[in-house]
Amino acid sequence: MEKTDVVAALGQTELLRPAWVKAALAANDRLKFYLTALQAAHAHADHPGTAQLDLHREYAAAHIDAPWIIELPSSAYLEGSTLHLAKLPELAAKLRDDLRTMARPIQGSAEEAHPALCARVDQWCGWLGQVGATLDTAQLQALTSGKRGDEDSFHLLVMDLHKALNQLAAHLSDETIDGAHVWQLSEQDGPLISAFMQGLNRTRALKLDHPGLETAATRDGDRLLIQNDIGTNDAHVLVAQVEGLVLTLTYSDLHRQRFGFFQELLSQIGAKWSAVGSRMTEALNSGDAYYVGTAAFECADEAALHKALQGLGARIVFLIDWNRARKRLRQIVGKAGSIAVLNECARREIGHRGWLEAGGETLIFAAMEAVGSDYFRIGDTLDAVMGAASAREFLVEALAASSLAMQQHQPVSRIADSIRLLLIRHIRRHHDEFALLSEHASFCHALAEGIRDAIAHGHERSTKDAEKLARRAKAWERQADLLVMSSRERAERNPRWLPFTRLIERADDIADAMEEAAFLFSLIAENHNKGWPGDVREGMRQLAEKTLQATQDHVKLLVIASGLGEGSDASDHEEFIAVSWRVLNAEQQCDQLLRDVRRLLVRNIDDAATLGLGTDFAAALESATDALLATAYGIRDLAFSRLGAGT
Repeated sequence: MEKTDVVAALGQTELLRPAWVKAALAANDRLKFYLTALQAAHAHADHPGTAQLDLHREYAAAHIDAPWIIELPSSAYLEGSTLHLAKLPELAAKLRDDLRTMARPIQGSAEEAHPALCARVDQWCGWLGQVGATLDTAQLQALTSGKRGDEDSFHLLVMDLHKALNQLAAHLSDETIDGAHVWQLSEQDGPLISAFMQGLNRTRALKLDHPGLETAATRDGDRLLIQNDIGTNDAHVLVAQVEGLVLTLTYSDLHRQRFGFFQELLSQIGAKWSAVGSRMTEALNSGDAYYVGTAAFECADEAALHKALQGLGARIVFLIDWNRARKRLRQIVGKAGSIAVLNECARREIGHRGWLEAGGETLIFAAMEAVGSDYFRIGDTLDAVMGAASAREFLVEALAASSLAMQQHQPVSRIADSIRLLLIRHIRRHHDEFALLSEHASFCHALAEGIRDAIAHGHERSTKDAEKLARRAKAWERQADLLVMSSRERAERNPRWLPFTRLIERADDIADAMEEAAFLFSLIAENHNKGWPGDVREGMRQLAEKTLQATQDHVKLLVIASGLGEGSDASDHEEFIAVSWRVLNAEQQCDQLLRDVRRLLVRNIDDAATLGLGTDFAAALESATDALLATAYGIRDLAFSRLGAGT
């Protein structure tokens, strides 16, 4: 008779419960593997031409001594909807035995009575005893389904038993390490559990008052077992094991997106995942996808092991209500955007539950409505108005603010005000009426600088260099055109953008004139016969230099204008006026420089092509300064309207 049987015979079953819990946790690992093998068998039978899943890592992690189970999937085939599987009765016996082992700690427990669970265990043990060599669709569904509904399933029972074990473990142990219930540990286990709990406690506050994150730990032979009850979700009980310098974790989830999220989180801190999770498809689990994978951290030393445990502990909280947060965010920034926001929040250890508790998407929609129709119309999504990157940046900050405020027990109305102000700041930062124009101005400046440099280096005598400038100028002019098109699209959606669109259309005349000048310059280089005399080249250089100075002032004018408002002072206003007048003076000076260049061309050039092209080139540069002046007046009008001075 074994020692446990002797103790049981003496009526001291409570002394056995810690050992039974350890055995139950091990049985849980095996049961998960059996179900994975069964699902893999069905997948292989349904798609025999696809590669078979490699289950060796999961098999080793579950500490199973039955090599034939590894080969189980390869023997499976379908006849109609009936699954044929070699050694299915033997598999059913293992399911039945480990189910009994898993249920043993809760049967007759004084702390936690579970008559309904015990009745389900008896029912399923009887059901498994009748399994033959095949499973029909209904039987496979009954074994593997993790979906709550009218019908019970073996899989659901295993999850419910696991939760009951967590509750029992807390009662069994009076000893705790940093909040983790522990029993029957070895000397080296304390620091490992502390490392895990340091990470867990670092982010625990992010869940607010949501249940979950209860932790229990015990030793089973060479393995330290750490289990964590993530939350109220059925699939969310997590068991990690440490053996030597290797930390392994078998994680399962009914939601593909959440599985992928956690997979990525742990990969960032060094986890190597088995391929099981990524290969699971919706064909498995009798129509309901079930994702499972094993993460392994193979650590070089104790310090690395402690770091991995701490990293694992810190990331668990982000699984709580993750799918709920994803669905709420999806209404604001779409599928990809919602996951990107949650990934970034987890990376920064921000958390999403505070935002959910404060109102979730209603906070954002209320802020959009409060900002008004100048920016948002009914039916707009945040990313459609602000752009994907800007919308995600705003949401990450909104979630961070909500989380902190909820932890500080601030009123929801105050949080709503904070989100509204945050949105206004982001809108002004990313949708200032001068933002697109400033980007457009940078292309105008590049065009002017390219022409000035080309004259300075004598490229009117180099066909290759002049053609290169013309190609670059055409590319810049096209990019400027795209900005004009973007502004027109915004104006179609929102009338507020109409004055700005008219202004950027006016500014586009600058880019058009400069691109024309670059093209004419390439023709001059191609058809040049006698060249430009020194005084002609100097006149052209002065005209190009003054045009460049005007575009530089154009850029500076936009920078100043974008900052005018309630926070600007008299010095800002004076500088704005001064730069505006410099643009005006540049246009007048270029008028005179154009006349000077024409006079020099007539006096010094008798070749018709050189004379005509030189005149047209200079005229194109002067035309750009005319457009710069007209745009400067438009900028002034917009700036004055911002200051409330009118025009």
